[in-house]
Amino acid sequence: MLTKEMGNLLQSAQTHGWIMEPYAKRLFALAGIDVPLFRWAKTLEEAGSFSREVGYPVVMKIVSPRVIHKSEVGGVVVGVSDDASCAKTFNRLSLIEGFEGVLVEEMVKGVEIIIGATIDNQFGPIILLGIGGTATEIYHDVSLAMAPLCEIDVEKMIRSLKAVSLLEGFRGSERVNMDTLKKLVISFSELVMDLGDVIESIDLNPVMCSAEGCVIADARIMMRR
Repeated sequence: MLTKEMGNLLQSAQTHGWIMEPYAKRLFALAGIDVPLFRWAKTLEEAGSFSREVGYPVVMKIVSPRVIHKSEVGGVVVGVSDDASCAKTFNRLSLIEGFEGVLVEEMVKGVEIIIGATIDNQFGPIILLGIGGTATEIYHDVSLAMAPLCEIDVEKMIRSLKAVSLLEGFRGSERVNMDTLKKLVISFSELVMDLGDVIESIDLNPVMCSAEGCVIADARIMMRR
């Protein structure tokens, strides 16, 4: 069920037609879905202070209502390693159109998963699960199901992936915490059901999944026009 704060976050997106990532991350956190430690830093001093607090290296991303696809404008920098690198990155990102600060996040590791949703005019909310990151556009290894989802639905979606072995510990690699992944997809499905009247789509790519859990590394929510 949506809280008052969730409603305020959704309302803030009406002007732009999409929810900027700091607000989207807060929305997911309120829904009980894990996100990295992050701060929306509007000054270099704030960015440096949080980076030292959470511990280098960190990720820095542009926050701008005019930039939906951050990677297309060089708006995502991974592995910012010290104060000098933080200052250099902040100053470069500040030159991007519509700059309203940077999102500074702790770095998280794991298998890259994509989780998404679209609202179909005929069938309602449809959930997507697949192998994420840049591999999404290359392999198109995804599974679809209509929301709401139960645990059996999510298990079927996972098993239908051609690269399911990546999640199970391929060639001695770390096995993903499947229980956490299933709980995440179910919680996401429930949130999408609550948001179905106001959103057009949600993309979580990547979600970083490891033996410890699953964390949303990047998120985009498009509002219904």
